[in-house]
Amino acid sequence: MGNARVGLALSDPELTFAHPAGNIHVAGDYFFAIDEVLNVIEDEHVDHVIVGLPLQMDGTEGKSAKKARRWAANLEKRLQAESEDSDSTEYQIPQVSLIDERLTTVSAHRQLFEAHKASNKHRPVVDQQSAVVILQTALDRTREQ
Repeated sequence: MGNARVGLALSDPELTFAHPAGNIHVAGDYFFAIDEVLNVIEDEHVDHVIVGLPLQMDGTEGKSAKKARRWAANLEKRLQAESEDSDSTEYQIPQVSLIDERLTTVSAHRQLFEAHKASNKHRPVVDQQSAVVILQTALDRTREQ
């Protein structure tokens, strides 16, 4: 949950690879992003949403992690409301999960550097690349289970 933008990533249908899907610019109002995420969920037929949980380095939850939990809970409420308002009996409420996102920005910067993206060009794409790292971690963990 960035203060300026929220990065998005989607997976392939086989749930093997994550790929960047853009950013949502939130200008400090991260709850605005819920409306945009709901649009992506509907447009892309998403059945599972992964939200990064920014834990502190010692694993405890600070202010940012609490904000991410509130955001995920609000997203779940909106998804439930969408389900109740839906005319379709086949509407499946997407599952919302939180995943530890410590060091994902570092990983994203490293991946962009290795892809020969100049560091001054990282800023516009680092949030979506971080989202790719978070989603790919979740996909890999699912396959390992």
